Amino acid sequence: MAGKDIIIMTSEELKRLHIIHKLLDKKLKQIEVADILNLSSRQVRRITKRVKEEGDKGIIHKLRRKPSGKAIPKKIKDKVLELCKGKYSGFNPTFASEKLFEIDKIRISRETLRGWFIEEGIPYKKRKARPHRSWRERKHHFGEMIQVDGSHHAWLEDRGPECVLMGYIDDATNNVFAQFYPYEGTLPAMDSFKHYIKKYGLPLSVYLDKHTTYKSPAKPSIEDQLNNREPLTQFERALEELGVNITHADSCQAKGRIERLFETFQDRLIKEMRLRNIKNIEEANRFLEYYLPIFNQRFGIKPMEKENFYRKLPANIDLDKILCIKTERTLRNDFTIIHNKKLYQILNSANTRKVTVEERINGRMFITYKDKNLRYKQITQRPPKEEPKKPDIFKPKKIYIPPDDHPWRKFKLPGSLNFEEKKEVLVGAL
Repeated sequence: MAGKDIIIMTSEELKRLHIIHKLLDKKLKQIEVADILNLSSRQVRRITKRVKEEGDKGIIHKLRRKPSGKAIPKKIKDKVLELCKGKYSGFNPTFASEKLFEIDKIRISRETLRGWFIEEGIPYKKRKARPHRSWRERKHHFGEMIQVDGSHHAWLEDRGPECVLMGYIDDATNNVFAQFYPYEGTLPAMDSFKHYIKKYGLPLSVYLDKHTTYKSPAKPSIEDQLNNREPLTQFERALEELGVNITHADSCQAKGRIERLFETFQDRLIKEMRLRNIKNIEEANRFLEYYLPIFNQRFGIKPMEKENFYRKLPANIDLDKILCIKTERTLRNDFTIIHNKKLYQILNSANTRKVTVEERINGRMFITYKDKNLRYKQITQRPPKEEPKKPDIFKPKKIYIPPDDHPWRKFKLPGSLNFEEKKEVLVGAL
């Protein structure tokens, strides 16, 4: 076989060649070959003619190893790869494809980009294989249940301070709401929930984890045990007053929808803010007002049922009075209370031993009794305490002299001094 070209064929081409040889040997008719190969008679005649003229290699398609007529020009490919190594460094093929079209007006499919990334050895974050878990059906109505959580992450990377994203996702529609805060705590949770209520209304139920903001680690008091209830956090107490049901997840996987949302945001949202050079929480929250409607329009789904379960906030409810930190304090006899190591004087007369201190989201503080605000002022300087006088240990004690009729005067042992003699001795000693 030396000196002859090696012909590499696919299994389909080998099959065609075998049948064409049957036709050339007149063992099969042209119409039978067309039926076997699922080709037209014209195609069979064309292939047969090429095999007669070129030999067995005539069965090979003429476009093999030739560049496609729809191939992307090398100039564009080089520009795209340069952007992906620089401006879009760390972007996965899907997100990079979106940004290339949105910002640079270059339309490249994600699979083309994926092939180029592999070819050039460009690293990117790949989706992890999900472990098998029991599937929970979505809620059927918009507002039937929302999942709420906070995500601690380097959202602003090295451009700004550390912050937490308070995220909300509707279980039936994937509708998302979010805001950035310096920390995850009671007041940020209440403030974000207040904004959510004003935008959508009161949901039927909320799905939370067991963070101390949402689930109290305290042991039930005697009063709690008598009332057969668990101790509530301030956030739980506020939601209970608003008539919102609360469910606590036993694991992160149980509230997988909000966890996957944070995973998506930690990839996409961070890069979006990087492209816009966002450096602080205020700028990030302004960007969310623009970004979230676009995100919801793209990734939201329709609920199974049309009925909306969100409730409007009743007009007679003061939301600020409910979404606040309420602490009970003892009113002392001088009408003062101590709160957060500060002393406050109550200016109203109140026939009670207990008052409630309300710390509002906006930083204001109210002291109330039976839902009525009491006037108060902070005492910045306490009156100095009078220290008790210490006894003078060097002052001689007064000598007790019994009266004349005291029984002691009448008693005398044989050979001892009488009272008058003792008195003279004592006076002489002083």
